[in-house]
Amino acid sequence: MSKLWLTGRVAVVTGASRGIGAATAAAVAAAGAHVVLAARNAEALDGLASRIRSAGGQATPVPTDVSDEADVGQLFAEVERIGQLSALVCAAAVLTPARFAETTSAIWHDTLGVNLTGTFLCCRAALTAMARAGEGRIINIASLSGMYATEKFPGLAAYNVSKYGVIGLTEAIAVEGKEHGISAICLSPGAVDTEMLRRANPALRPGLTPDDVAELIVALLDSALAPASGANIPLFSNA
Repeated sequence: MSKLWLTGRVAVVTGASRGIGAATAAAVAAAGAHVVLAARNAEALDGLASRIRSAGGQATPVPTDVSDEADVGQLFAEVERIGQLSALVCAAAVLTPARFAETTSAIWHDTLGVNLTGTFLCCRAALTAMARAGEGRIINIASLSGMYATEKFPGLAAYNVSKYGVIGLTEAIAVEGKEHGISAICLSPGAVDTEMLRRANPALRPGLTPDDVAELIVALLDSALAPASGANIPLFSNA
């Protein structure tokens, strides 16, 4: 039986303290990668790293605010000390519900800072590192809320805009990464059973779990991504 593409490689997962990020980090480690865990919650990262190691995996927690360029620089400096970066999953995100007229500049800048600028900073650093090796795979997490002609909910203007941006950013990365053997795709989940969903819309019934999304991410990373590079994959439900 052939081993997974991730086996023996180094992968970074942002937003690894909870939800999709935490589930993905555990799944990537279970697939044989040394996973570098990035998020602002150091205690949660340490707990996840301990669980991964107890299961026989390799994990290095690096507390990181992805919206901070210096923090991202330190994250990828630590990655370089561990080994050659092969995969990046950008799952870090924040959501602060607010009606458009009550959306403050602070809410707007924090949301776009983490969700969009954070993805940009991490992808830029990853592309630079991956280009040296001549290969790499990037998966960014957007949302159905960031897609044209999908149902939108009140109070999510900043979040929706940030996720529209992530989809466009991924397309740009795919174009410029092609010559370096780097593939980039986007996943846009709908209702996933996370704290963020409950904050966004408590009445919405989740059709996916973080583990569902994590399993798909590992399967995608293990596949030949190049033909699909630049694609955005909507995830409506597993029901």
